[in-house]
Amino acid sequence: MNLREEKVSSTYYYKGKIINMKVDDVRLPNGELAKREEVEHPGGCSIAALTENNELFFVRQFRYAYDEEVLELPAGKLEKGEDPFEAMKRELREETGCLAEEFVSLGTAYPTPGYTNELLRIWACRVSDHTAQDLDSDEFLEVVRIPLDKAVEMVMNNELPDAKTQIGILKTALLVKEGKL
Repeated sequence: MNLREEKVSSTYYYKGKIINMKVDDVRLPNGELAKREEVEHPGGCSIAALTENNELFFVRQFRYAYDEEVLELPAGKLEKGEDPFEAMKRELREETGCLAEEFVSLGTAYPTPGYTNELLRIWACRVSDHTAQDLDSDEFLEVVRIPLDKAVEMVMNNELPDAKTQIGILKTALLVKEGKL
């Protein structure tokens, strides 16, 4: 069965610093026309950074869109043309002051495939050293360490609503259990 939709035209309604918003006219597999709204995003990266004692580094920060503080794994937006792996190492160092080794890819996630093209690349690692944070001037966050087992429990108790954080924790826990990290 053919499920592919063909773009006929695009109209941008907003072009911003982080996202662009557009509406596309598309031709459906049955030949009819429909509209698709899309938020274009440069993508992001996240890292589940483990200490030698299997504690994960988290950051707590205010997330304006949800009007609350959110506890999540270190993460960030990709700069134009930036390699996702290098971006992840940069974000880890800037947000937590951690340097790491033994990086393992946890894959790519589509956070909201219904309306955005954002791709999140997620890794796990072992922290090898710790220095000072290097936050952006508009970045305010608190670093928190939580044992991996407790973090898994928090995911299962719906205490960590951030999707990339849930993915990172659960995949990291499985790798540790299997002796692969």
